[in-house]
Amino acid sequence: MRWANWAGDERCAPALFSRPESEDELAEAVVRGGASVRAVGSGHSFSDIACTDGHMVSLDRMNRVLGSDGELVEVQAGITLHELGPALAERGLAMENLGDVDAQSLAGSLATGTHGTGVGLRNLSAQVAALRIVTADGSVVTCAEGDEDLDLFRAARVGLGALGIVSTVTLRCQPLYTLRRIDEQRPLTDVLDNLQELADTRERFEFFTFPYSGLCLTRTTERTSAPPSERKTWFRDVLLENAALGAFCRVGRALPPLVPRIDRLVGRLASGGERTDLAHRIYANQRLVHFTEMEYAVPRAAGAEVVRAVLDLIERRRLPILFPLEVRFVAADDAFLSPAHERDSCYIAVHQYRGMEFESYFRGVEAIMDAHGGRPHWGKRHYQSAATLAPRYPEWDRFAAVRDRLDPERRFSNDYVRRVLGA
Repeated sequence: MRWANWAGDERCAPALFSRPESEDELAEAVVRGGASVRAVGSGHSFSDIACTDGHMVSLDRMNRVLGSDGELVEVQAGITLHELGPALAERGLAMENLGDVDAQSLAGSLATGTHGTGVGLRNLSAQVAALRIVTADGSVVTCAEGDEDLDLFRAARVGLGALGIVSTVTLRCQPLYTLRRIDEQRPLTDVLDNLQELADTRERFEFFTFPYSGLCLTRTTERTSAPPSERKTWFRDVLLENAALGAFCRVGRALPPLVPRIDRLVGRLASGGERTDLAHRIYANQRLVHFTEMEYAVPRAAGAEVVRAVLDLIERRRLPILFPLEVRFVAADDAFLSPAHERDSCYIAVHQYRGMEFESYFRGVEAIMDAHGGRPHWGKRHYQSAATLAPRYPEWDRFAAVRDRLDPERRFSNDYVRRVLGA
């Protein structure tokens, strides 16, 4: 068995590979799995969080909706966000918020602290009402909001796969709603000078900026009572956008000195537009051009300063960066290892096209993030260790205590978990 993530740059050769379809089969797989068991979702993480040379357990067959009670919906943990949106819509429901990619499995997106944008909206794990987790001996533990064992619930919502394997998730949903998304090209300086106001006065706000361009594309997404419009955006949003970006990236990879001019051109071509549709269709964007990514959460007030510092790093070193910075906002939550734990946050993501050197860029960005107390997205690349991470999380020791209780023999560890959580 050979496994690789979506980006194709994290690979491993697990000794055993299982694809259970039920919680009972999952428990059996864990028991027979030997000393090391690691769950994998859709492989959309850019870090080595899923890699193992032991027993890899794929949840891709555990993708069914099990039942609903009003706005509470229980689903198997391996369902992808792409599958979940239409399944909820059939029941007249939707998630409160989602990220801009829906290829991830639900369990994987929760375990890594995946998020969307909106100063009043928390990450996906905050929409969880209950979890069922298969532990090292094959037994199942449950946790839910309001339980006496609140530490377990706050640890398991963003658990890095280090506590056990989540089998089912109960989500707190909302009545199905429609969103209007408006994209506008604006001068970057104007946006950074007014960043807090722009975020405060919009339900969901984010922006993208190509280095060297001095321009950005702002995206405002808000609820509307208008009906979904006829969907004729596939050619522009999927084919044209991805094909053009892919062509520009291939030229830049072959001829790095042209990258600043390419970025300026792409920045000018990133025009505005408007779309109205059901929520799950608006959130998700199809990514056909492969890349690798680093993303950090910094205190919200530091967002503009950090963006300026990253762009200065790129331009001062004349780095050949062909992807935009993406800037989003997330409200504080209480999950122990959430990057937005007890802190309203600005998330800043940086990318590099596949096949191009990225480590010098990412290490330079990480130094900027470190200076602002940044916390890495667990599913994206970073170079942190338990020693550097522990001081950034006020409840680090409480998470460790839950881990000691659920997995004292560290059967759910791998190189990544040992690196970021310690032995």
